[in-house]
Amino acid sequence: MKIRLVAALTKAWRVPFRRHALVSAATLVLLACGCHSARRGEPIQGAMKISDANVARGQKVYMEHCYQCHPNGEGGLGPALNNKPLPRFMVKMQTRKGLGTMPSFTDGEISAEELEDLTDYVIALRRHDLRSAQR
Repeated sequence: MKIRLVAALTKAWRVPFRRHALVSAATLVLLACGCHSARRGEPIQGAMKISDANVARGQKVYMEHCYQCHPNGEGGLGPALNNKPLPRFMVKMQTRKGLGTMPSFTDGEISAEELEDLTDYVIALRRHDLRSAQR
């Protein structure tokens, strides 16, 4: 009687265990392959030349508040920014409201003028990256 009970319980647990193992394996594959930023730095990409004063001011704001998580617009702790075709208002909204683990930045941290310059810099980063990719 005990042997039949153990055999029945063992058989009943095999199917859920196999499903759990399959789900766990699929999760590991997705984590290893699909959960990182699509953009990484390329050594052939040259330094960005900044001639616009607004973009230069935006670069300073970027270096102070954004560079830690988005180095040079590429993926780091945060996702890449240089491959996101977001319009200006979305860049500003994401900066003000935050998204996921990204913190929000108030007017006291980044003023309205600094936010305009920061947006100019982020868009310039995107354009620079596109030009580098076309070479």
